[in-house]
Amino acid sequence: MLTLSRRTLLKSCAALPFAALATRVLASAPPAEAITPALIAAAKKEGNVVWYTSADLQVAEALGKAFEKKIGVTMRVERAGAERIFTRIAQEYAANIHSVDACNTGDLAQFITWKQQKLLAPYVPEDVARHIPAEYRDADGTHAIVRSSLCVIAYNTELVKKDDAPKSFADLLDPKWFNKLVKASPSYSGTIITSTYQMVKHLGWPYLEKLAKQKVMQVQSATDTPKKVILGERPVMADGNEYNVLISKESGKPIEPVYALEGSPMIAMPSAIFAAAPHPNAARLFQNFLFTPEAQQLFVDIGGLRSVHALVKDRPGRVPLSSIKIMNTDPEGIISQMDELKDRYSKYFGV
Repeated sequence: MLTLSRRTLLKSCAALPFAALATRVLASAPPAEAITPALIAAAKKEGNVVWYTSADLQVAEALGKAFEKKIGVTMRVERAGAERIFTRIAQEYAANIHSVDACNTGDLAQFITWKQQKLLAPYVPEDVARHIPAEYRDADGTHAIVRSSLCVIAYNTELVKKDDAPKSFADLLDPKWFNKLVKASPSYSGTIITSTYQMVKHLGWPYLEKLAKQKVMQVQSATDTPKKVILGERPVMADGNEYNVLISKESGKPIEPVYALEGSPMIAMPSAIFAAAPHPNAARLFQNFLFTPEAQQLFVDIGGLRSVHALVKDRPGRVPLSSIKIMNTDPEGIISQMDELKDRYSKYFGV
């Protein structure tokens, strides 16, 4: 099974949407566990923990150092894109190699797949049970949303006045933005396939067909669109990672995010530990640490990310997540419509 293509694996799991699972009574999840002296001692005996993550390297390294300093267990961070992590784990498990202890990527559908394959170990950290809303955790305790981001519109503040900037997706159809927009492609970016799916769900295919007629510059990654805006190659981006926009803005770059009136797509990024983890106690300890307010605040402050932890605060100067209209992720819908999304998008935008 692990040698099948990613698309085949994801489609095989389409019957288990995260949102549906999360709304069930948490009857099958194990009891929540806290960080205890006994767990720390067992983790130290194992010596280290291996974390596969798609988080930006500076964020991943900061979390690893904070964990080592607080707990005294050596952290090995293996950073790669979500697609590469998924492929790597599939190849390792096919060869009966068990290297990964804990994993976090920006692709929720991957965790549904791993759960169906029974690769994940049910484990509920104390902070998940107490402070993570039910809609952001698996009912069986196999994974929970450790970080998230939004896919936003943004504009170059040196090229566009605030009053003239678009306020909604509908505004992007204004003739004044002809040949002035940049957008990433769902054929290359997991973030953008999520956001494009949400745009289709809420606005319909006719909207994207009209948007394509605006002569939109196409790039691959959700990290590329903010770069094009900052460089002035296009004054407005139709989509892109909010965290790149926030970090750039706070470092003095001329870019400002826009939270569309119709809603901003949320990109949910889960964390889980593996049943065959070579360091099971260290894995549980690290999973617990990731959901503490301390670690969650690092995601927010250093990474420009969003936390759904009830005790974690947005960084001053940023629009609070609670005041932003959200389009929540729907992995089941994305899995079932992946081919159509890519094919029709390619037809409209000529990519």
